[in-house]
Amino acid sequence: MVLMYRAVLGTLFLSSVAFPDLYQPLLTHLWQWLIRNPLYRLSTFETIWTVLLYAVIEVSMTVVFMRNPQWRFAVQQNIKDGDAARKPHGMRRPSRRWGEAVTYMTPLLLMDLTMIKKFADVPLTAMLESGNYHEAAAAIAAIAANNSTTAYHSTFLVPTLHNMTMSSPLQTQRALPDLPPTSRRIALELATSFFLYDALFFLFHYSLHVIPVVKRWHAPHHRHAEIHPQITNQLHILERLGLVLLANFSLNIIKSHVFTRTLFVPIFVWLLVELHSGLDLPWGYDKILPKGWGGGARKHSLHHARGGGGYEPYFTWWDNLLEQAGQIPKEHVE
Repeated sequence: MVLMYRAVLGTLFLSSVAFPDLYQPLLTHLWQWLIRNPLYRLSTFETIWTVLLYAVIEVSMTVVFMRNPQWRFAVQQNIKDGDAARKPHGMRRPSRRWGEAVTYMTPLLLMDLTMIKKFADVPLTAMLESGNYHEAAAAIAAIAANNSTTAYHSTFLVPTLHNMTMSSPLQTQRALPDLPPTSRRIALELATSFFLYDALFFLFHYSLHVIPVVKRWHAPHHRHAEIHPQITNQLHILERLGLVLLANFSLNIIKSHVFTRTLFVPIFVWLLVELHSGLDLPWGYDKILPKGWGGGARKHSLHHARGGGGYEPYFTWWDNLLEQAGQIPKEHVE
């Protein structure tokens, strides 16, 4: 099974890079449909998309967790309780987790509804029009014709608030590129953004374990008898924001296409939930990647148990460098 997944994914990635013309008709048709879709044009789409995918993936992984006790690390390791295959303490039904969903979505929706979305390949005038700056957009169009400079910026590094008026109190729409990306661009942007996110989150996560002021935020994430899929989102609100903003930065800094962002989210969510699954999955991503590249759920479960090592979310490179440098805090070493 692992060899099959590796062959399929490897072929898809390599063919996307080597033969972009092969996929372009499909991408063009799909993109033309998406940019006409009113839901996809919403400024809140990415938040809705992320929450929806998380709900589907985490609930599905929880079902796998409960129905396959033989895959659970706690069962394999015969940890303390006589019946380790029971539902872990603290696991709750989805119907009792609405408060968690609201807490997660509120700050993200607030940013979605008050700040202009700035994506690669979108003209500054289109961004401003989406943010209710119609006069400024017209003025910039005239300035651009004269090759002059403007006070407005299309870069995401300079945030711009929506122009709140009685007729347009909130940022409800996002401006999108007219043209679709190539399959080569998508494949390379996905690979690059995950590499960047892995490095950035490694630094963020490491700081949560060694800086006294913020260690308190992260401590509840490790308070469980057995790691399970629901642990994924049991985070301090500032941790959640850090996780999302670092992912956004990793995509924006390389000027990724909006469609790349749309594909990034399901992979991102799946890997996060898999890491916290507490399961030795036969199709685990660390088994599919070349040997030694992926940390996987086993390494992350050890991190939750001991606290040291396993700071990287997906790969192993930065953790390996940290270990070689002898920089794992002494209280975390076995």
